[in-house]
Amino acid sequence: MEPDTKATDTEETNTEETDGEETDGETTDAIAVIVDQWGRERPDLDATPMLVIGRLFRLTQTLDQRLRPPFAEAGLGSGDFDLLAALRRTGAPHALSAGELSRTVLVTTGAITKRVDRLEARGLVSRTVDETDSRGRLITLTPEGVALTDELIAVHLDNQRRLLAGLGKDEQADLAGLLERLALALATNDD
Repeated sequence: MEPDTKATDTEETNTEETDGEETDGETTDAIAVIVDQWGRERPDLDATPMLVIGRLFRLTQTLDQRLRPPFAEAGLGSGDFDLLAALRRTGAPHALSAGELSRTVLVTTGAITKRVDRLEARGLVSRTVDETDSRGRLITLTPEGVALTDELIAVHLDNQRRLLAGLGKDEQADLAGLLERLALALATNDD
């Protein structure tokens, strides 16, 4: 799934400050610098939530930039691989309705239709009549789509492992658990 990285506070996502600053001989990330600046300018406010939220936004942007090249090299647009992967991981016959795909990749059916149009033109998916409902259509991976998805998922997972190499296995597990808890908390506390 491709996350929506549009920020509500441009200060948290201003990519011009990604290198951080050197303070007392130590390099800090740009988000820590922003929090320190707010601490100095507005000591009455607690800016520490930016240490999490700001970093998550920055990481999302960085990860997107570093994960996208193999898909672009394969001629896939933004989100196309997500659709192919959703079909591939369902198992044979690798077919879902547009509504099922929409729920799986968390985009509108209109966005699904545009992606399917592109992928169908390349011979990676096909549309067929749903045998259980003649009004419905199924989007199915073609053999070429299965082959490309299998090739790209291996590259994608290798790329993800490389990007996480700065953390040990236990740290990765801890981070995965914390992110899961945050996602669940946000899902149950929709304001």
